[in-house]
Amino acid sequence: MAMLNFEKKYRVRGGTLIGGDLFDFWVGPFYVGFFGVTTIFFSVLGTLLIIYGASQGPTWNIWQINIAPPDLKYGLALAPLKEGGLWQVITICALGAFGSWALRQVEISRKLGMGYHVPVAYGVAVFAYFTLVVVRPVLLGAWGHGFPYGILSHLDWVSNVGYQYLHFHYNPAHMLAVTFFFTTTFALSLHGALVLAAANPGRTRSGAQDVVKTAEHENTFFRDTIGYSIGTLGIHRLGLFLALSAGFWSAVCIVISGPFWTRGWPEWWGWWLNLPIWPL
Repeated sequence: MAMLNFEKKYRVRGGTLIGGDLFDFWVGPFYVGFFGVTTIFFSVLGTLLIIYGASQGPTWNIWQINIAPPDLKYGLALAPLKEGGLWQVITICALGAFGSWALRQVEISRKLGMGYHVPVAYGVAVFAYFTLVVVRPVLLGAWGHGFPYGILSHLDWVSNVGYQYLHFHYNPAHMLAVTFFFTTTFALSLHGALVLAAANPGRTRSGAQDVVKTAEHENTFFRDTIGYSIGTLGIHRLGLFLALSAGFWSAVCIVISGPFWTRGWPEWWGWWLNLPIWPL
């Protein structure tokens, strides 16, 4: 109840980007808003189209359902519904839903009087998806270069693209993305472990229950361990930076594969072997 009383302070009119007071209300703990309505519309329509596409296929097996993009022969034109057009409409619905959700987050941020770091962070994930289904296909000249909607078919697409450029893990942007992903989990796991250790200190040598530690104890632990503590606020900022960097370089690594580099990625590293610093 205390949380509900606290929330009443922020359930006020205003802060909307469009629509004014038309959908400026809450349903339980959820804010609706104009972009909440458009999110529901695009999500429901896209889901129904996926179900329709599955009904036209050979199976209802959840692992094998596949909504494929148009054939490369259609280029950037609209394809017939059953020959990739369904993929195009579903993609529009997905972008509409994702974009609407981001704008809804902007409105909530305005109501709370906070910064836009939440919608910006979410926007990086949307940017990665947009890169895969719009930017890269447009640069390559055909919607058929987008990935299919399906579990196994999507995994096959990832595998095929990787083999198309030989060892895809030699892609320098892919290296950065993977490094940021692993560093994110490593940094935040250290943070989580530290918080748990401080909140559950165990018992002293005498057997008595030890007191719960404070943030200063946490800072002292890292200062004693590695000589520096980034602080309680700093670790969350670092985690955000690492996570967003992972998503950003993931988008970069795929958009440069094809439009800007067409050979195997191991060849790209030839410049390193040709540096004059190596003995003849």
